[in-house]
Amino acid sequence: MTGQQKQEALVQAFKDLLKQEQFGSQGDIVDALKSQGFDNISQSKVSRMLSKFGAVRTRNARQDMVYCLPAELGVPTAKSPLKQLVLDIEHNDVMIIIRTSPGAAQLIARLLDSLSKSDGVLGTIAGDDTIFIAPTNVNAITDTINKLEALFSKNLT
Repeated sequence: MTGQQKQEALVQAFKDLLKQEQFGSQGDIVDALKSQGFDNISQSKVSRMLSKFGAVRTRNARQDMVYCLPAELGVPTAKSPLKQLVLDIEHNDVMIIIRTSPGAAQLIARLLDSLSKSDGVLGTIAGDDTIFIAPTNVNAITDTINKLEALFSKNLT
C-alpha cells in the first residue's frame, strides 16, 4: 500500500468513526484507530484531522458530548453560505427566534449584533442552534422580520 493509499484509508476510518457519534475525546479516537491497525497515529494527528475536517463536539442521542463531522449534522464550516445556516425565523410579537443548523447560532448572532439599531435588532442571545433577538421596537417587529428574511434571502417555511 502506498503512502497516499494509507492516508486515504486513515481518513476514511477517521470519518467512519466520527459517524458513530460515540467518541468524546481525542484519546478515544486514537485508541479506536490503533485498534484498526493505524499504529503511527497520535493525539496531535487526530487533533489536526478534527480541525481539518471541521469536526465539532455535540450531544448524541444519549446526551454524551461526542465528536462528529459537519456533513453529518449540517454544521457550519467557514465556507458555508449564511443563508443555508438559517432554518427558521418566527416571533411572538415580543421576541424573535431564529433556528439555525447545529453550531451556527453564535456565528449568526454575532452578525446580527453588528447591525445597527435602525435595522431592528437591539441585541441577541445565542445557544447552539437557537438565537433569541430582542427587537429595537416591538411595534415594528414585522419590519424587523422582513429585514432579517431579506438578509438571509431564503424562503423560510
